[in-house]
Amino acid sequence: MNLSRRDFLAASATAVALGTQPVAAEPKAKKLVLIAGTPSHPPGMHEHNAGVQLFHQCLKGINGLEVSFVLNGYPKDDSILDTADGILCYADGGKGHPLIQGERLARLGKLLEKGVGLFCLHFGVEVPKGPAGDTFRDWIGGCYEHEFSCNPMWKADFTELPKHPITSGVKPFAIHDEWYFNMRFRPEMKGVTPILTATPTDATRDGPYVYPKGPYKHIQEAKGRAEHLMWATDRKGGGRGVGFTGGHFHKNWADDNFRKLVLNALLWISKVDVPADGMASTLTDEDMQKNLDPKGKK
Repeated sequence: MNLSRRDFLAASATAVALGTQPVAAEPKAKKLVLIAGTPSHPPGMHEHNAGVQLFHQCLKGINGLEVSFVLNGYPKDDSILDTADGILCYADGGKGHPLIQGERLARLGKLLEKGVGLFCLHFGVEVPKGPAGDTFRDWIGGCYEHEFSCNPMWKADFTELPKHPITSGVKPFAIHDEWYFNMRFRPEMKGVTPILTATPTDATRDGPYVYPKGPYKHIQEAKGRAEHLMWATDRKGGGRGVGFTGGHFHKNWADDNFRKLVLNALLWISKVDVPADGMASTLTDEDMQKNLDPKGKK
């Protein structure tokens, strides 16, 4: 077929135009910041610094996610949070909770209003009753309330798991930990999705608890009731929140299902798609011994 000069020029112009079309940019990576609290408790317990570094190791190299961590408490320069899509707080809570000191509640509140996700782990779910508790229920759906909730050591048996991105690839399991329960949730659990649910034995409810030793009458009167030990919420404005009451013993991170739940949740709060089979990872005995705090050592 012979092309006229006009047709040839038109075809050439089209080819040039197509060749100069901008290439679609890669989606901007989500940013996850892992905050580890200061050392506390005996060796092998509340190993916040070692724990977040394990999470970082497991998530490093995930396409579309940048992970950074801060050790030994709230970041001295918290501008690192300005570009975060998700934040983990694995730290001691109560009155000394790192997220409630000074103006930090207000500071974080502004970030969360923009859709930043928040995951509080173990003692990090406990804040004082009042404004802090009200804020945390808004942020993550529920929290530990002193002498309303309790903190015994017991083996929770998770026989069923709900369908949720956080439970992707997780199989039923049982594990001994300091599982807090009787959490103070939003009224009628509004907007809160239970992730881990188990029924404490009567002996567990009768105590002793870790602190105060109890027992509490209202805890004993609820014998036979199932308790929510991990939960998730979608906040207004698109943000996500998660609470997880386990995480006392460092050795439990070696359990594939226990660890996978937390890794899945870290992806979920950051709005990174959770793989259908969950976040795969492996840890060696050597990995488990890395970065432990030098507790009791001079």
